[in-house]
Amino acid sequence: MIVLGLTFLALAGFSLVAGWAFFSNSGVSDGLRTLGVIWPYLAGGGAVTAAFAALFMWLAFYSANHGYDDPIDPDGR
Repeated sequence: MIVLGLTFLALAGFSLVAGWAFFSNSGVSDGLRTLGVIWPYLAGGGAVTAAFAALFMWLAFYSANHGYDDPIDPDGR
């Protein structure tokens, strides 16, 4: 349920940014034509965010699978 909620929030945030970018530039020139200028930046930001998320998930699973997250036995056993 948490994953679905976070996915929904991420998609809603992306939609808000895309809508804001579209409407803020629609008064400058022909609405839909300005969207073509914005999409590379939105796609690039999404790709960088996905790359960082993948890196941090890989680091978390790497440490968990190699025993770095195991509790330390205070008696040394």
